[in-house]
Amino acid sequence: TRRPQISPARVSGGNTGAVLVGSTMYVKRIRGIRRAALAPILPTDKGGALLIDCGANVECTPEYLLQFAYMGSFYCQKQMKIASPRIGLINNGAEESKGTPMIKETYGLLKQAGEAGRLNFVGNIEGRDVPFGMADVILCDGFTGNVLLKTYEGVGLYFVGELKKIFFKNLGTKLAALLVKNGLGALKKKMDYKEYGGAALLGISKPTIKAHGSSDAKAFKNAIGQAIRFTSQDVIGVIEGYLAEMKAKEQGAENA
Repeated sequence: TRRPQISPARVSGGNTGAVLVGSTMYVKRIRGIRRAALAPILPTDKGGALLIDCGANVECTPEYLLQFAYMGSFYCQKQMKIASPRIGLINNGAEESKGTPMIKETYGLLKQAGEAGRLNFVGNIEGRDVPFGMADVILCDGFTGNVLLKTYEGVGLYFVGELKKIFFKNLGTKLAALLVKNGLGALKKKMDYKEYGGAALLGISKPTIKAHGSSDAKAFKNAIGQAIRFTSQDVIGVIEGYLAEMKAKEQGAENA
């Protein structure tokens, strides 16, 4: 059994571009990974889903997205304890025929990996499917992912604000608020980014967590905890092992 290699982890709440460039140039990507990707966890009615990428790569190729799918799947297996994470490709419709040429090609690669039993690909999903837990790994390019993430955050804040207005409207609604206080607290906690720590920068050769720029002590505490789990569960080792296996298979096919 391969023993995990304990290595220093990095947690930063600084500029996303600076963290990405610094990690790529000085820490380096995992050998064989074409691009690193930011992967935050979004709250859903099933618990949570990993969004990859959310801004590190504005433009992607199908090969990049395929690697993101594998990294996201491995991360969910280790960090979120999901045995067979469902991979959903963000698109403007569930049909296989929809999407840009790049998305259609990505769909084909994911479908092939799914049929081979290497990924649990569930097909295209739309933005409205995300909150209902239709997939455990939400796959998209960084531009789409960043728009989705910011919209998600904004809608969450909007609804929390509207609920406050409703429950603090008069004495009757304030009494009603007392009756559902625990439920409202749980909802607020679920939608709070501070509870999730930060976004893992997957594809870098050392554990790296990008915390929110406005993180307070609580958010940093959770980001550090996330980095500790990332390190102890050897997510990077799993990715490296997969790449080595794929390389061995390619060499075997060439020699056959």
